[in-house]
Amino acid sequence: MDLQIRQLERRDLAEADRIFRSAFGSFLGLPDPLSFGGDADYVSTRWHAAPATALGAYLNDELVGSNFLTNWGSFGFFGPLTVRPDLWDKGVARALLAQTIPLFDALGVQHTALFTFPHSPRHVAIYQKFGYWPQHLTLVMSKTVQGATNTPAWSAFGDISVERRARHLDTCRALTNAVYPGLDLSREINSVAEQRLGETVLIQEGDELVAFAICHLGAGSEAGSGAAYIKFAGTRTGEGAALRLDRLLSSCEALAASRGQTLLVAGVNTARHGAYRLMLERGFRAMLHGIAMQRNNELGYNRPECFILDDWR
Repeated sequence: MDLQIRQLERRDLAEADRIFRSAFGSFLGLPDPLSFGGDADYVSTRWHAAPATALGAYLNDELVGSNFLTNWGSFGFFGPLTVRPDLWDKGVARALLAQTIPLFDALGVQHTALFTFPHSPRHVAIYQKFGYWPQHLTLVMSKTVQGATNTPAWSAFGDISVERRARHLDTCRALTNAVYPGLDLSREINSVAEQRLGETVLIQEGDELVAFAICHLGAGSEAGSGAAYIKFAGTRTGEGAALRLDRLLSSCEALAASRGQTLLVAGVNTARHGAYRLMLERGFRAMLHGIAMQRNNELGYNRPECFILDDWR
């Protein structure tokens, strides 16, 4: 095969999206594979966030697969990695992975991970060959949005003037750096703001930022119609972290209600036991199970004391 791995081109985004839906829909056995994901967008949103780290697999110059790298400072994850179903088990995924890890290394990302299906020996085996090892389950959870009552005070990153945003990004970076050295969500926050995918919720105690959450809202984002999806949420570490996450979730639910969304969705790794238990107590229930696989079997920030929500899909 004349297979080349190179940067995914803008002109191929529609085909990359079609392959993404066809691959996941076929794997899950949907009657109409292309219906997978509904009107949520995982392809063009990630390309626009970081086109330089979006990889395409081209067979005879025709797109047949893609992979998207997400860089959160010292930590990164990849996906969705998808291949056209008629080319499964032909080496395309391996070729994409062979270019993914060196690209992370070139960016200076110290630790990488992924989300995959725990019931698929094929998926677990191929990632394990590249140094990723299965660990705890990650649950994507949801709850019905309730009307806002006694919602704690919060502010929106989108309401901050452009001139003042850099200072707020610095405070978000300081918060995540205390959880995991070098963890930096600045690109994600800016991408959501620039693409108008949703909003970042900020919680302060006095003049100090103590929690924030990056939320996608509705169709065209990673949430899809009727949903608010917390792509990342984090709180200041130490005493009171559970209370701060509880307050943050209330604020995210208030945001969802104010934007007319009826479902609140968030992921949590079960190694972060306190955060997982809190979500259960708040009425979240699992809608999808995945497994976290981390390079060199490192823990990263999947630790009980970390009150962080994300899922690495």
